[in-house]
Amino acid sequence: MSSRRALSFHALEGIPEVEPGADLAALHLAAAERTGIELTDGILVLCQKIVSKAEGRLVDLSEVEPRDEAIEIAEEHQKDPRHIELVLRETRRVVRRGHGVLICETHHGFVCANAGVDLSNTPQDGIAILLPTDPDASARKLRGQLMDRGAGPLAVIITDTFGRPWREGLVDIAIGSAGIAPIEDLRGQGDRRGRELVVTTPASVDALAAGAGLLMGKAAGTPSVWVTGVPLIGDGDVAQDLVREPATDLFR
Repeated sequence: MSSRRALSFHALEGIPEVEPGADLAALHLAAAERTGIELTDGILVLCQKIVSKAEGRLVDLSEVEPRDEAIEIAEEHQKDPRHIELVLRETRRVVRRGHGVLICETHHGFVCANAGVDLSNTPQDGIAILLPTDPDASARKLRGQLMDRGAGPLAVIITDTFGRPWREGLVDIAIGSAGIAPIEDLRGQGDRRGRELVVTTPASVDALAAGAGLLMGKAAGTPSVWVTGVPLIGDGDVAQDLVREPATDLFR
């Protein structure tokens, strides 16, 4: 991606509330047409929630029976025990808990608050939204459906909002992608003075997710952004390429 000189981010307007079973490809093609955008030679960046909704990753809290551990944690942190139960179900390992938050390692390998189980922007009260089971597979499926209907070449990035160690504030990062390398490996190349780069591996899809997140917003009702100006080079999986292996993780 080092050859790029200009990037453009365009919000796709008019995507309706997504329901289980929704055709995300059709919704985005229609939104692109309304916005006057052709989905070719670019990247569709969309938030995780519309993917989860379309895939039926919704749980009615009234149907959740919390275990004793969930009840204990909920009492300690003044949370709904049914919410905590869902968090525990989506968790491979609780990394830390405090200040009303559980920092969890999900079954995907992501480390985030409450295992990504969210109660905001849900279809109605008492509904929780879970992360997609396999966000990379979701990105590949949507990309394939769009290209089958005449769009492309294009890539797809699915994002979610994460906190960061040692820094305040939230930022959108990639949790799934298709049609673009998640990480740009510049090792072995030279810097401007000719010195060999040894550890330089920019997380390209995370940078693009953060940029698109500025147009999304929590209450903006704009879940998708079209990005141009980025060469569509390589491919890969976020879960495989960006989640650090335990053997090289100094903070695990």
